[in-house]
Amino acid sequence: MDYKYIEQLLEQYWQCETSLEEETELRSFFINNKEIPAHLLKYKDLFVYQRLQQEVGLGADFDARILAEVEVPVVKAKRLTLVGRFMPLFKAAAVVAILLSLGNVAQRTFYAADDLDYNYDTYTDTYDDPEVAYKQVSSALMMLSEGINKSQDQHLADSLKAKAEMIKE
Repeated sequence: MDYKYIEQLLEQYWQCETSLEEETELRSFFINNKEIPAHLLKYKDLFVYQRLQQEVGLGADFDARILAEVEVPVVKAKRLTLVGRFMPLFKAAAVVAILLSLGNVAQRTFYAADDLDYNYDTYTDTYDDPEVAYKQVSSALMMLSEGINKSQDQHLADSLKAKAEMIKE
């Protein structure tokens, strides 16, 4: 027999370039031939396995087994009452009521010591002399300005120190 032709067919088979007739010829060669060369013997099991798998059927109970796996179990519906349906709404209302209560309590405790008077007509000046009031405001603004300048100087010094450390590294 011409083994070169079989080797060429095998090469085409592995590259998926064979026709159905050529594949049938390969199968018949490996299944029907008793004398197969040693270098082609390793491919015999593949074609024998393919033939055996074609003969194996699904079985009579195949459909029943698949349907048993696929069938959805019956789920009973949970009966909801009117209270059960509105329970999430009740919970949300309770949370809102608690938050509003806590906000009201916090507001009262912050302003309990202060008697806030929003009537501007009843306000009176604390200084009779405008020059004394001006000096007081000027000194307060000067203290504020010094504090801001000091914090800016400190921030500038910190940033310069950080840059100097980065340069050293």
